[in-house]
Amino acid sequence: MARQFFGSHPFLLGFDQLDRLLENAEKSDSGGYPPYNIVKTSSDRLRISVAVAGFSVEDLDIMLDDRKLTISGKRSDSDSGRTFLYNGIAMRQFRRSFVLANGMEISGANLKDGLLHVDLYRESPDRQIRRIQILSS
Repeated sequence: MARQFFGSHPFLLGFDQLDRLLENAEKSDSGGYPPYNIVKTSSDRLRISVAVAGFSVEDLDIMLDDRKLTISGKRSDSDSGRTFLYNGIAMRQFRRSFVLANGMEISGANLKDGLLHVDLYRESPDRQIRRIQILSS
């Protein structure tokens, strides 16, 4: 069965990049680690909270490339001198990606109590109604 593309529907003019966004979202799945929450904090604000227990600010990186937000963590070598009797806190390297909608912006990020919070907001666009002049030839 052939895959139906959103951009090929005659009523969705200019939405051909939606297929590319969906493909990026599918590729960004990194299993279940680290766990995260997405909370709507108001009508135009979101917060992504990622559980990063054991990671410091220096171990974490947040990148925004076009509309793809990538949060990654690299384990530092500070544990190399320790001998663990039990190591139950997963601090393996990770990369978690999110595709942001048009108009979504990052207002900030902070690390508190083992949770990395990334705050997003959407500027409400001004609604414009225009009359289009019809020319005769």
